[in-house]
Amino acid sequence: MEKVKTTHGKVYKHLEDSERDEIAVMLAQGLSKKEIALFLNRHPSTVGREIKRNGSSKINTRYRANRAQQRALKRKIESRQKVRLKNDVIRDYVLHKLTVGYTPEQIAGRIRKDLKGYMTNHESIYLFIYMERPDLTKYLVRGKRKRQKRSIKPGKRMVKIPNRVMIGNRPEAINSKKTYGHWEADTVISRQSKSSLVVVRERKLQITLICKIPRKNAEHMRRAVIRMLRRIPKNFVKSITFDNGLENADHELIAKALGVKIYFCNPYHSWEKGGVENVIGLIRRYFPKKTDFSLISDLEIHLVEFKLNNRPRKSLGFLTPLEVYENCA
Repeated sequence: MEKVKTTHGKVYKHLEDSERDEIAVMLAQGLSKKEIALFLNRHPSTVGREIKRNGSSKINTRYRANRAQQRALKRKIESRQKVRLKNDVIRDYVLHKLTVGYTPEQIAGRIRKDLKGYMTNHESIYLFIYMERPDLTKYLVRGKRKRQKRSIKPGKRMVKIPNRVMIGNRPEAINSKKTYGHWEADTVISRQSKSSLVVVRERKLQITLICKIPRKNAEHMRRAVIRMLRRIPKNFVKSITFDNGLENADHELIAKALGVKIYFCNPYHSWEKGGVENVIGLIRRYFPKKTDFSLISDLEIHLVEFKLNNRPRKSLGFLTPLEVYENCA
């Protein structure tokens, strides 16, 4: 029996399932609320509130213990859930900015500048969307209907790629983005298509290259990465960071063909190549999930690549990646 202490220091106990059974039986026998309270050693108002709150709302319908218990448990759970974005001003601001393409993080960062005295954080916005307004998930970059936690499932097979050099051994000059020529690579896949996209992105200059492959395997991945990066002058291609997908198993052949160093993220640490992950989120705006990539032309892909490389970036002082690249070339 759960005990609860009130603000006045008094302690009261919630009704148990067995007590609700007794109430149902005695009400069926025609006993009054006072008589039931006396039998249960409860205050009459406790019995009265229980019947009013957890009994049926329909007239002439008798109190049922099992349904009363379900209603009580539901009320208990709901009472502990926080309401997100309580302030109507903040809520209206969030709704407007979502519809014009802002991310929750951008909204949380801008609200203090646009609305003096108001603030929120991106986590509250995500909780508001997923718990109260799931219809707004369409405005998120990923657009998932359910929020998923990143975790390793028990017994999940670990991918083994021979002779990997892990990201922990990557020089600090690459990590700090002090020099250019260091790339991140990943794929964009679809359940509706065997074809997929290969995306490579330079960490400092933020140049993005995209191409389509017929299948996501090591051979096609190797050919695509080599073909794309050979378009770039050699002094702009010094290293590539991959994840642990089997499509990256030919990394040694890529390193030999391009004369670069290859590094791998730690398993299930995709944020360690966050730049290319971010670009993939932008690509999803043009090619949403369930897109059949076999139906997408090379011209459409090059157009998206052009738009991304001519998109002003705050981290580049609102220059475009192409402008920064041309200044360095």
